[in-house]
Amino acid sequence: MSTPDVPPAAKNRKLLWIILGVVGTVLVLIVVGVIVLANVVGNATNRARAISDDFTRLIVNGKSEQAYDQYLNPAVAQSLPKADFVAGVAGLQLDNSCTPHYDSVMANSVNGTNTADVAGTLQCQGRSFELRYSFVGNDLKMNAISLQPQG
Repeated sequence: MSTPDVPPAAKNRKLLWIILGVVGTVLVLIVVGVIVLANVVGNATNRARAISDDFTRLIVNGKSEQAYDQYLNPAVAQSLPKADFVAGVAGLQLDNSCTPHYDSVMANSVNGTNTADVAGTLQCQGRSFELRYSFVGNDLKMNAISLQPQG
């Protein structure tokens, strides 16, 4: 006597689909997080470069008082009087031939506070200056400035 062929019982794959759904959701959240982080850091980097360009353009064009008022962090402004800043920039004898070249623009955001560091050179006709700008805060105000002749 032969036994009839009985099809095997259908496997319940509900648990498999739940696990795959959870793993897929986690992967999507990771990708979205990386994209958002890249945009935030990229925007801060572009913003730091733009502020550096504008600050440098102002001091090169003899508008040091405006650069001081617009871009210096209040803590720096307290320790560096405007007259000293203006006199220091005037002593560099910058002119319209000066153009900035950035070697490094690094931006970061920690606990909602933005920081950025910009380093490079300011190339003027026959002269070169090393520049370093450091920014802090959501509005990226300068908290450190170094502009020194090279060589």
